[in-house]
Amino acid sequence: MPTREVVFALLPKVVLLDVAGPADAFRNAASLVPGSYRLRFVGARASLQSAVGLSLSALEPLPARLAPGSVLVLTGVSGAGIDPQEPATRRLIEWLRSGVTEHVLLLGVCAGSVLAAHAGLLAGRDCTTHHAHLDELRRVEPRARVLDNRIFVQDGAVFTSAGVTAGLDLALHVIGQQQGARVAADVARELVVYLRRAGTDPALSPWVMHRNHLHPAVHRVQDAVARDPAARWSSAELSAVACTSARNLARLFAEHARCSPLDYVQLIRFAFAKQLVTGSRLDLERVAARAGFRSAQHLRRVWSRWEPRPPSAFRAREPHAA
Repeated sequence: MPTREVVFALLPKVVLLDVAGPADAFRNAASLVPGSYRLRFVGARASLQSAVGLSLSALEPLPARLAPGSVLVLTGVSGAGIDPQEPATRRLIEWLRSGVTEHVLLLGVCAGSVLAAHAGLLAGRDCTTHHAHLDELRRVEPRARVLDNRIFVQDGAVFTSAGVTAGLDLALHVIGQQQGARVAADVARELVVYLRRAGTDPALSPWVMHRNHLHPAVHRVQDAVARDPAARWSSAELSAVACTSARNLARLFAEHARCSPLDYVQLIRFAFAKQLVTGSRLDLERVAARAGFRSAQHLRRVWSRWEPRPPSAFRAREPHAA
């Protein structure tokens, strides 16, 4: 898979958290999945001063085009709002109107959503922004459906967020879509942040459930199970990975993950089996064996616990369907 470019388009008085949060998320993802992302920082000026006074230099000029599949991040600025007549801002808006956003993912962080609106990129779309810019966004683009009180919103290839730390939530969401939930969970853990989703998004994947915590022993067990779900994970083997007693590990899981260690094993095996059922042509017995279940019957029983209505691909591989 070719490397995706993540291009941050910056303006004077940029809010550093709007840049640093998503940038570090994509940087960490690139270290976990080598070659997945390459970061670029561009602007209408080669250097600028951020909102906190830190100077940023050696920015690339605004490129004439972006490679298909790139991620373009528009970040917020401090102040009362976006001034479309400010020279650097005017140049950036004209650049966005030139068609450079075709075939890319557009991420508007905080007032970056307002920039996208000035360029006509949010017409007819669901979107959001920082609460201080909601009225401004509605005024700039009355054709947009501006949603209040949202962490982030996705409408096709356009993503908008409430800004500041919400930009990090948005980056984790995009990483999860492109690289998988496990990679997004690992990035969140490296950054010591919660992995959140917007209220209307799908339920959390089993790969990221029970991982919004910081206890290293629990993480060691979860990482080991995720790497090899089919291993013979007994209470003794799990506690050996955690370097603690089985009783203490059960207490740690109850406190930090809100489930038991063996329940977590079962959940991850279910998630792995579900991937095999929906993404391969293996029969249920082989799916069960690869995922660590005793038999197809055992897999069906566990599946009914986590998902009462199995997918059609599952039902098609029942013994009577052969």
